[in-house]
Amino acid sequence: MTKNETSTKIIVVEDDVNLGLLLVDFLEASGFEPVLYRDGLSGLKGFRERKFDFCILDLMLPGIDGFKLAEKIKEINSEIPVIILSARSLKEDKIKGFRLGIDDYITKPFDEEELLYRIKAILNRIRQDALPENNDLPQIGKFAFDQKNQMLIDGKNSRRLTLKESMILGSLIKSRNNLVTREEIMTEVWGNSDYYTGRSLDVFVSKIRSYLKNDPDVSIVTIPTVGYILEIKEAVS
Repeated sequence: MTKNETSTKIIVVEDDVNLGLLLVDFLEASGFEPVLYRDGLSGLKGFRERKFDFCILDLMLPGIDGFKLAEKIKEINSEIPVIILSARSLKEDKIKGFRLGIDDYITKPFDEEELLYRIKAILNRIRQDALPENNDLPQIGKFAFDQKNQMLIDGKNSRRLTLKESMILGSLIKSRNNLVTREEIMTEVWGNSDYYTGRSLDVFVSKIRSYLKNDPDVSIVTIPTVGYILEIKEAVS
């Protein structure tokens, strides 16, 4: 997971204390935000009380098992991805899980790296499914910009921007090929225009430049002490 992406919050429900702690450490090291619960009932309560983006559930849990927990979670949020972990490899168990709407069934013992790539594959599929049609979005050269969802899209690849990056780029796009003053941007994004805000603006503009560098027809030109121009060369027919 790249640092520019919003961190994915994962609920981990695992009654094996050692495995649960190892999973949490591994997921944290991989850039996720895991929260561990040790039985089905506390996991369900935690899911109802907090916002999660992904579920990893052991099958054999005290209280309620992983199948029942997955079923109740799907009743709350039918779209959330779920991976079941189990020492049982029966075909019937896997079929039951997929009928409940889980995204993957991984048999213990498993390789942590394989788990990581399965998580990423599911997240990538979900993000691609959620992308709007590029034709309906403002174009920046070869990029499409979805300001509402803070996404910069290059074909099938996408990058999630921070809120301030998205607001700054949105301000530049509205006045494409025209000057936008530093004060206008700072007032719109931060609500003030002091020295420290100006330094922050420079950092954010530098980051946005790096995101756009793959298209030589797009550039952000600095007018010293005044502002910026988002220059987009029009295609010659």
